Amino acid sequence: MNQLERIQRSLTKKSAPHFEIGDTVRVHVKVIEGEKERIQVYEGTVIARKGSLNTETFTVRKLSYGVGVERIFPVHSPIVSKVDVVRQGRVRRAKLYYLRGKKGKFAKVEEREFVGESKPSAQSPAAKEETVTAS
Repeated sequence: MNQLERIQRSLTKKSAPHFEIGDTVRVHVKVIEGEKERIQVYEGTVIARKGSLNTETFTVRKLSYGVGVERIFPVHSPIVSKVDVVRQGRVRRAKLYYLRGKKGKFAKVEEREFVGESKPSAQSPAAKEETVTAS
């Protein structure tokens, strides 16, 4: 590993947020206005991820008053304080640039369905058997 790679690895966040393309996320960004600092929330669909290590960025698109707005955020930047996943989208592409030409319902991404244990509200078959035998 050369010196440049060592520096890049030292600049990455230890707890990088986990989200994928198509997810609707809520990005908490630190905004500095004069001497004051506040958190601004930007919510939209992740349409792209690029880069690697500390240069990784993601693009979030939202509709604001009927106008499409895209914003690019660095994953490992200190101004991005938190990324919350609101809903997970089911997509079959790595880049969702085709959403730029869509309007209304057609610009929405289908929600990903969970199979098996990963869904929090679903009970496993063993748990269902225990409740049946207990009653």
